[in-house]
Amino acid sequence: MEFTAKQIAEYLGGTVDGDGNATVNTFAKIEEGQPGALSFLSNSKYTHFLYSTKSSVVLVNRDFKPEQPVSATLVRVDNAYESLARLMSLYASMKPGRTGISPLASVSDKATVGRNVYIGPFAVIEDGATVGDNTQIYPHVTVGEGAHIGDGCILYPHVTIYYGCRIGSRCILHAGSVIGADGFGFAPTSDGYDKIPQIGIVELEDDVEIGANTCIDRSTMGRTVIHKGVKLDNLIQVAHNVEIGENTVMSAQTGIAGSSKVGSWCMVGGQTGISGHISLGDHVNIGAQSGILGNIKDGQTIMGYPAFDYKSFMRSSVIFRKLPDMNKEIDALRKEVDELKAKLQEK
Repeated sequence: MEFTAKQIAEYLGGTVDGDGNATVNTFAKIEEGQPGALSFLSNSKYTHFLYSTKSSVVLVNRDFKPEQPVSATLVRVDNAYESLARLMSLYASMKPGRTGISPLASVSDKATVGRNVYIGPFAVIEDGATVGDNTQIYPHVTVGEGAHIGDGCILYPHVTIYYGCRIGSRCILHAGSVIGADGFGFAPTSDGYDKIPQIGIVELEDDVEIGANTCIDRSTMGRTVIHKGVKLDNLIQVAHNVEIGENTVMSAQTGIAGSSKVGSWCMVGGQTGISGHISLGDHVNIGAQSGILGNIKDGQTIMGYPAFDYKSFMRSSVIFRKLPDMNKEIDALRKEVDELKAKLQEK
């Protein structure tokens, strides 16, 4: 597939600086540019690469002003990074999807499989399961009894969907993710721990993406719910009865304990821990490696353990680094005070 700079600008609502007939057929980072490639520039740290890149076309923000001659054709857009994402999505959508059921797959006669579906070798679709139209199920995926997969989904190898769980349309589940394993529910007794049956389900709404080896546990009762548009990174743990609001994103190794609620449009940094039975409001931003121990109101930006206001955390971090010197100063001041007290007592 090949596109001209003029076609790209028209699609993105941008303008062309340079040769509108310059063509591209692939993508490349600006520092690794090559003829026929499309690159982008949105971070000023990479500006110096623009003047030497071999890429044919470069997306830049509309207000960008080059300080040196540029050989590449520039396409000016409102947001270069967002525009790149749109182009890459368009490129991916134009690739033909796989179809057909492998003779090595195990598909129950009691399952319902839609049109234009791909089911790879050694995938298992159990009794009562439903697979929607245009969904791709890669090798070694298991779709449990009575589970539902919507239209246009992609389940990469070794994804496991436990019985009764529901996946919306256009969801992407990366390799090794597990949807619907038992929640961590045990009742302490004098002899040890009795398992509490986890009889609920997990429900993923439309346009959710789940990273590799991420686990979302089924609820004790009711549902663990991931609302539409949520994006979860690799190696995330979502415990039973958790609810994550629309369009929230979470980075790798985050863990959410049971029955907590996370609002819409939140951004959670990697290795964050969120304790159980608390609520986070909408538009909450959490810095990496934070510990969330209580409720958070809408719109807050927090960091640290336990987490508190981001600006206060940064100021505290500066002071923390100075603590050894401050301790020496305090000891010296304490010594001076003791000496002054001794002199006053002598008088």
